[in-house]
Amino acid sequence: MTAKPTALQELPADLDRYRLPKHVAVIMDGNGRWAKRQGLPRIMGHRRGVDVLKDLLRCCKDWGVPALTAYAFSTENWGRPLEEVDFLMMLFERVLRRELQEMMQENVQIQFVGNLSALPQSLQDEIERSVNDTKQNRGIQFTVATNYGGRQEILQACQAIASAVQQGKLQPEEIDEELFSRHLYTAHVGDPDLLIRTSGEMRLSNFLLWQMAYAEMYITEALWPDFDRAEFHRALCAYQQRDRRFGKV
Repeated sequence: MTAKPTALQELPADLDRYRLPKHVAVIMDGNGRWAKRQGLPRIMGHRRGVDVLKDLLRCCKDWGVPALTAYAFSTENWGRPLEEVDFLMMLFERVLRRELQEMMQENVQIQFVGNLSALPQSLQDEIERSVNDTKQNRGIQFTVATNYGGRQEILQACQAIASAVQQGKLQPEEIDEELFSRHLYTAHVGDPDLLIRTSGEMRLSNFLLWQMAYAEMYITEALWPDFDRAEFHRALCAYQQRDRRFGKV
């Protein structure tokens, strides 16, 4: 969180602070394409993407959005070239180590969701340290989905609930949406109000499938490394123009 924003540090006047989303989720798509357009290796797109995410996190804090969830690495991303996967693991670890002190200063509480046991042990150690050190922070909830898959998350919740029923700890009629949600990775944070996906792709890509039931979706053609505060401003303007009826009239 070292790069300071150069514009739009205050909440823009055309946004109603009382109708901001409480939880924004982002699918950060287009790093590789951005790098290719710049004539750079794909890994440089990921480096730039980290800087963009850091400024978005600070922007959420500056503007009063209390929770941000970022889709950093999906269960399907293991299928990418080994060199790229290795770089991403190293990048995650390096960023956590480098940014922990500033996250403490910025009062960021960081959490990770996904199958973390499959990650390199050194990265798991950095994740555990950052989560433990920031758990008392209350400035903004920052959730990073790493080795995450929505279908796998739902299956895991079903297995845990079925085991509880089998052991006589739970009756089938006691299973409701609230109980199911408590068995998801994201039990610590409410469902997203707004999903932002960059690069024009129009799919969820196995991200927060249960939690996105009533999220407003905002798709932008901007590639993730170009997603700045002005782009976020546009996304929030679009969100505030929506009529959120949740299935009602």
